Amino acid sequence: MARQLVLGLALLIALAVFPLFSPWSTVILTVALCEGLAALGIMVLLRAGQVSFGHGLFFSFSAYAVAFMAAARLGHEALILIPVATAASGLLAALVGLFIVRYRAIFFGMLNLAISMVFFSLLEKLFPITGGADGKRVPRPTLAGMEFGREQFELWIFYITLGLCLVAALFVARYLVSPGGKALEAIKSNETRLEYLGVSPRRVLFGAYLLSGLLAGLGGAVIALVSGHVTPELAYWVRSGEFVFIAILGGIGGVAGPFLGALMFQIIRGYAAVYAPETWHAVLGVMLLVIIFFAPAGLYGIATGSRRKEGGR
Repeated sequence: MARQLVLGLALLIALAVFPLFSPWSTVILTVALCEGLAALGIMVLLRAGQVSFGHGLFFSFSAYAVAFMAAARLGHEALILIPVATAASGLLAALVGLFIVRYRAIFFGMLNLAISMVFFSLLEKLFPITGGADGKRVPRPTLAGMEFGREQFELWIFYITLGLCLVAALFVARYLVSPGGKALEAIKSNETRLEYLGVSPRRVLFGAYLLSGLLAGLGGAVIALVSGHVTPELAYWVRSGEFVFIAILGGIGGVAGPFLGALMFQIIRGYAAVYAPETWHAVLGVMLLVIIFFAPAGLYGIATGSRRKEGGR
């Protein structure tokens, strides 16, 4: 526990200070935090032994909600756009979850992927509404009623995102040690025994799925603001696969894992794209294989020294 606390504090301080010395990294770090939020949602589902290959659905739905509201001037305030778009993704997760939680294993993952790809197709085909493959521009909104230049806005959004990630991580950590979180782990180990205790596995998994969709939606809402543009690529299966990759890379032993994985993913992708532009996907694949075989607990397990314990399970 002490190592986990020290790791979390060190990561938080490093992220808070780094943009002050390297302003160019602000957007990259914000994108990493947004992807970390989505991967945190994947981690919640992985605790139940389920994996979603379609969380780009909630990520993109929230991002497009921000784009539509900003374009229509229904909400030109960032502090309004973020919670409203996140709530919209939560509503979508609730609707999809009512159907998805009936299934397990590969069916759970593939159905999420199928629904996400349907949404991706709609975003591309409905050109008059969504802008098609070109996407939609997101006008820079005000922040607390004030207008900022690009660099100032990006810096403030970064710190707001960092605060949101901290709150989300603390909430998920508390959830995982609560009775609901323990019941979530029981779905992975022995779902039948959980039913004998009078607890509905579907209800437990539905709550986790809703939380997972909200986290992905929160990341999507912020990334729409910081990038200033949304495209159907946010809903494509590759994006959803990246979230799973990040969750595995970072490790699911603690809430800091997905954010460690997201930061490492951005670093690897950035350098690989520069020095190996034709094979950077292969570099990511090799990195994933190394983690799976030599560090099953991910970067979080390496940092906290829990590699042997979690890898031996």
